Amino acid sequence: MTDLYVYYRVAAPRLAEARVAAAALLDAVAATGGVTGTLHQRADDPLTWMEVYRSVGQTDAFIAALDAAVDTTGLMACLDGERHVERFVPCA
Repeated sequence: MTDLYVYYRVAAPRLAEARVAAAALLDAVAATGGVTGTLHQRADDPLTWMEVYRSVGQTDAFIAALDAAVDTTGLMACLDGERHVERFVPCA
């Protein structure tokens, strides 16, 4: 199983819109991908956000569904830069 950490910076003027889009994204991913994600922000920078998805089974398929949900919800239009996806697995 893989844990995914997706981080990005929200454009300040679109903060309220980003909150709505991120909530819609988490709902869509839970419905289509079967994984419930959580949304976090940096303690010292409220414009840096991270989505966390734990115990993802079919990682490539999940990321494809996640990317489609990002497009559908309009989250990318609210960001200042790109989304970065990091994959972590348990240590042996």
